[in-house]
Amino acid sequence: MRRLYYEISEAFKIAFTSIRANKVRGFLTTLGIVIGITAVSTTMTVMVGMKNSFQSQLSALGSDVLYVTKHPWIIMDDWWKYRNRPQITIDESRKLQKALLGKVVAINPSVGTVRPVKHQSKMLEDIFIRGTTENELFTSSALPEEGRFITRLDVESARYICVIGSDVRDKLFENVDPIGKKLRIGAYGFKIVGVIEKQGRFLGGLGGPNLDAQVAIPITTFLKSYGRSRGLQLAVKVKNMDIMEDTEEEIIGAMRKIRRISPTKEENFSINRQDTFTKVYDSIMGVVGIVGVMITGISLFVGGIGVMNIMFVSVTERTREIGIRKAIGAKKRTILIQFLFEAAMICLIGCTVALGLSYALAYIINIFFTAQLSIGIVLVAILIAVIVGIVSGFLPALKAARLDPIDALRYE
Repeated sequence: MRRLYYEISEAFKIAFTSIRANKVRGFLTTLGIVIGITAVSTTMTVMVGMKNSFQSQLSALGSDVLYVTKHPWIIMDDWWKYRNRPQITIDESRKLQKALLGKVVAINPSVGTVRPVKHQSKMLEDIFIRGTTENELFTSSALPEEGRFITRLDVESARYICVIGSDVRDKLFENVDPIGKKLRIGAYGFKIVGVIEKQGRFLGGLGGPNLDAQVAIPITTFLKSYGRSRGLQLAVKVKNMDIMEDTEEEIIGAMRKIRRISPTKEENFSINRQDTFTKVYDSIMGVVGIVGVMITGISLFVGGIGVMNIMFVSVTERTREIGIRKAIGAKKRTILIQFLFEAAMICLIGCTVALGLSYALAYIINIFFTAQLSIGIVLVAILIAVIVGIVSGFLPALKAARLDPIDALRYE
């Protein structure tokens, strides 16, 4: 064991000396590895960043919440099949609450539209206005950062109060406390009673809505002001994840009864859940991952071929040195380890440069999208670099180890 340690340390020193003596050649050799490792680490930083952001935003839907809607969130078949379905109404929401009384934690009806919002001379266009109830505190993970949320009394009295998102606060009020101030939503004036904590963009930046550019008002106020013909979405908070399937069946049964759907006909409503988005997201990430692996594989293959060629050149140039070392007792294993170390070190140097570039790219990407360079990605990049170095350097190292010392000493 002690001898092996000595051989490895000596191989490390000789490899470092050899690389330092051929700086330009070593730099050009590492370019392929730099490109390959940069590709794999940057791809992974974006994927990890998207995954973390996606999971954070998806938690707002709640894994233990079922959503009753007119049509599925993601339509994979004929859209016309769902187009003529009746809208879910506030009356159906009340009937469903009675039917499921004591069986679920809460049912929250919600409805939305887009309106301009204004405070004094400042205006924001296309802000999502959401009519909701006090039960949203049970069905969503978002909580008020300042002030309060909508109460039952606000809903029953159809009060003109609102809770704004953090982006609305920052753009309209800047450093002024918005609580108690007036906000004009379309043609109506509302009093601000709260600000929802920052949530970011839904679906991890994959084109989803900005959850901070929203305003919540009592659903009764919404229906009175913006029309009752709009369809609702019902969020049903189940008591326990273990009874999710049973609760879904109870919701389907109750809705069929409320809508008087005969047993021979299919439902004219849909039940959605969080894993609907998870499946779509996983499929998208699967495609992104395959493309990333292909690009990375090609880059690393080209880089590995470059390392292999340079190592063959290095073996040829140092043939007499190898002959001398063998003549004074160096074993095949010692020569093999030396050249493997040299190839691995070339790749590790390229990996170090690539990780620096990946960090810079992740910083830039994070400004416009999302990326996260974690310790795990760094370790994977180092492991890939070492593997590429060993695989690329194996044949040249094997050639060096098998050289006949007499022939090597005669080499000119």
